[in-house]
Amino acid sequence: MTATTTAPVATPSVRTTRPPSARLRNWATRAPLLPALIFMIVVTQLPFVATLVISFFDWNSLYPDARKFAGLGNYQEVLTDADLRHSVWTTVLLTVAVVLASLVLGLLLALLLDRRFKGRGVVRTLLIAPFLVVPVAAALLWKHVLYNPEYGLFNGLLHYVGGPQPDWISNTPLLAVEASLVWQWTPFMMLILLAGLQSRDHEQIEAARVDGASDWQIFRHLTLPHLRRYLELGALLGSIYIVQNFDAVFTLTSGGLGTANLPYTVYQSFYQAHENGLASAAGVLVVIGSIIIATFALRVVSSLFREEVSRA
Repeated sequence: MTATTTAPVATPSVRTTRPPSARLRNWATRAPLLPALIFMIVVTQLPFVATLVISFFDWNSLYPDARKFAGLGNYQEVLTDADLRHSVWTTVLLTVAVVLASLVLGLLLALLLDRRFKGRGVVRTLLIAPFLVVPVAAALLWKHVLYNPEYGLFNGLLHYVGGPQPDWISNTPLLAVEASLVWQWTPFMMLILLAGLQSRDHEQIEAARVDGASDWQIFRHLTLPHLRRYLELGALLGSIYIVQNFDAVFTLTSGGLGTANLPYTVYQSFYQAHENGLASAAGVLVVIGSIIIATFALRVVSSLFREEVSRA
């Protein structure tokens, strides 16, 4: 009896490929965004860093050799100077008045456009138009077409009914600036609130109507609580832009008659007084205030997204 032996069969080696790591996948998805990120850093962040550095120097461009380090002196002067404090107060007053008036008017127009009527698309387009006008062109429109005491539309209507002929910008300068900004920003608030109205639960509203709820009760107990986040978002976004507004003040009043806000004061300090350090310090404070408001705005936006996702 002979024993047979079998030779071992050679099995081909299988090369296993490792899946790409999570870090590599993250870099692969983010790489196309790097050029835009680099461009944004160069255009926005580097100038802000330069402005931040200049704000710590006592630097007048007319006397470049007298430049010296001032520490927080420029910030102290911004916060203690009477004219600068007045510009801060004017900025706050202008922002609050414009945002509140725009929200109220935008809510009324959104409630109107939420109803079905003939020609609603045309009306919506006409109401959005002021927001699409260039800010300087809008300010010039109000200054010459509406406010002009000789040939303006307002005085023309008053003359037709035998009324007085006031100089609107000279008599009510801050109100004149506020009215032009309200006209321009009301469509923005209207669009945000209209989006909120169209995202309501219509079945809940119909159930309330079946139970005998009036239109006011539906608005007070259902619509207004639903619009709270949208109202907050409109107020925060509007505040970010109005705080930085320069066009209307410069075009209508040139900062005179007590209408100089903080951005216009920065312009005066930099281009007229040539105080680079002082203007940079005021600009940094404006940016810090805008960042604080923008942080709250981003939180409101994220909460809205979470609500929409949970609802879906």
